[in-house]
Amino acid sequence: MNLESFFSQPNIIDLSFFNFRNAITAAFFANTDLKVLRTNENFLSFFPILGNVENLHFLDILGQLGVTPEEIENFETKLKQDRHVLIPEIFVTQNGEKRVFSLLATYTEDPNFSYLNGIQGQFVDRTKEYELSVERDRLIDERIKDQEKIVEKSTRLEELATRLAKYLSPQIYQSIFSNENNGANNLTRKNLTIFFSDIVGFTEISDGMEPEKLAFVINTYLSEMSKIALEYGGTIDKFIGDAILVFFGDPESDGEAEDALKCANMALRMRERVAELQDLWVEKGISKPIQVRMGINTGYCTVGNFGSEQRLEYTILGSPVNLTARLQSATKPDTILISETSYTLLKNHGEFEKASSITPKGFSRPVDTYKLINVKGRRSTNGALMTRTGEFVKVSILNGENITGAIQELKRIQEEFQHQNDFPDSQAP
Repeated sequence: MNLESFFSQPNIIDLSFFNFRNAITAAFFANTDLKVLRTNENFLSFFPILGNVENLHFLDILGQLGVTPEEIENFETKLKQDRHVLIPEIFVTQNGEKRVFSLLATYTEDPNFSYLNGIQGQFVDRTKEYELSVERDRLIDERIKDQEKIVEKSTRLEELATRLAKYLSPQIYQSIFSNENNGANNLTRKNLTIFFSDIVGFTEISDGMEPEKLAFVINTYLSEMSKIALEYGGTIDKFIGDAILVFFGDPESDGEAEDALKCANMALRMRERVAELQDLWVEKGISKPIQVRMGINTGYCTVGNFGSEQRLEYTILGSPVNLTARLQSATKPDTILISETSYTLLKNHGEFEKASSITPKGFSRPVDTYKLINVKGRRSTNGALMTRTGEFVKVSILNGENITGAIQELKRIQEEFQHQNDFPDSQAP
């Protein structure tokens, strides 16, 4: 018995479409040839520009909605192959408003009512979801850009800080960036041990010297002396041409006696290092030996930020600084001259030679002075390990980073000697 002969086809289609009448989606029913037979009320409210679409071909409707020919062809192909299809996003512009829909369509089959065999589909309004997705992506992009800007600025700040660190003693640099020295009025009086050194006759040595050679000598000298100063915990105040001013006791101190002892050890190591560098400078064409005078003094100084609103300098001021400079200029080359105040702190820790009393320029009273010969139990620092003289070979490395390269070079030299021993000149192929 054929049931469909007992029922009205339009009534059955309407009845089957009942659940879509009040749906929040735009629903439609088409026959197998994609001719639209029914739509719900939302279809017209979703797409008022279409008007009544019943009896129209659904592919033509998609074209009117602005769906691309490629998407329409893909819709038809997948519907035939898979019996269902989903288009995630269909962009429709109506009255200047852009809206986004998803389209779901599937074949329907009913063994009792052949006229229910067709295609049922729905348009789902995803405009709000799409707008939220676009806003989310925008925020993510902005956050990524912000992070990139943060990374870029952080990198620039790190580069700036690295460059700035070269202009400051590490102790001062750390003090500034830890906000311990944050004001121009942050001044204190401290008993410091001060070191001042100067190359003897450097003006005469540098006269006529090529800029490259001059830069090599002064940069090598200052770099090596700076390394030693930092090894012993000294605060590098400044370079004045070839002169170096270092002090101990600020911003960190191990006590007045220990500060003075560190300064004495530093000065002795500097003198050793200058002697070690002579051969290197000779190789670079510096014929006249480099000799250094050094002075050490202990006294109360004012330490802190001095300068203008445009530029500040963390430094020390006071007569002990001037006296240290006078001691340096009064001594002989390759000699370390110390004041009586420093000698008082060091006399039980080293070997000294009494020098003559001097009345420095700008001082009314004579000052007793002593030559620093050595410090009891003094050991060479790590810097000394960079120079070794054996029975046959002398090795001198200015930069510890070059140790690996030096070892490789020695291995190559060893291989060359072995090759020469394996193939004497008389038997060499």
